Amino acid sequence: MTVCIDGPAGVGKSTVAAQAAGRAGFLYVNSGSFYRAISQSVLESGRDPEDRAAVIEVASKCRFALHDGSLVVNGAPAVDLQTDLIDHWSPIHSRIPEVRGVVNSELRRLAVGRNIVVEGRDMGTEVFPDAEVKIYLDASLEARARRRFDQGVSTLSPELLRRRLEARDELDRSKPVGRLAVAPGAAYIDTSDLTIEEVCERVVREIRKRV
Repeated sequence: MTVCIDGPAGVGKSTVAAQAAGRAGFLYVNSGSFYRAISQSVLESGRDPEDRAAVIEVASKCRFALHDGSLVVNGAPAVDLQTDLIDHWSPIHSRIPEVRGVVNSELRRLAVGRNIVVEGRDMGTEVFPDAEVKIYLDASLEARARRRFDQGVSTLSPELLRRRLEARDELDRSKPVGRLAVAPGAAYIDTSDLTIEEVCERVVREIRKRV
């Protein structure tokens, strides 16, 4: 079974998806980590991150695997993906259709024969349109900026984080492919005033309806 959780940046998809997957006994997959890993690979390669051809070439050479629920890229664990620099380049690189093609193919390959909870922006609309469960998490810009700041992984102020998230929303909703949207039939959950526990309970409830 495939469970898709989509939504904008900073809405808490990763935390909710990971906890819901654990409760349901499913494998958790963070699609954003694939794009972050590609951006990290581009930066570490010394290639120009603005060079579209170079980014596509690096992406095409990335080999992804899942080991004990963790992402492995080219044989090494994917670590240190949550940085301000990767935050900047990942949404830009993810707009490239060829890069999305690489990630989408890898996600579908890794999902075969598994019960997974996968989260991202277009999991239910583009990558797994036939998924048994589709959920869209949303929250206000203020709530999302506060959550991102509280994570302690950014050096930016809450106001700058809010502006970056607003810009990220615009990028995600205007992508030529894989744009952020609510999938048909998806359960919509506004998490602005909900605790993680409350959101997880709603998600698990949706999963159990189909198990």
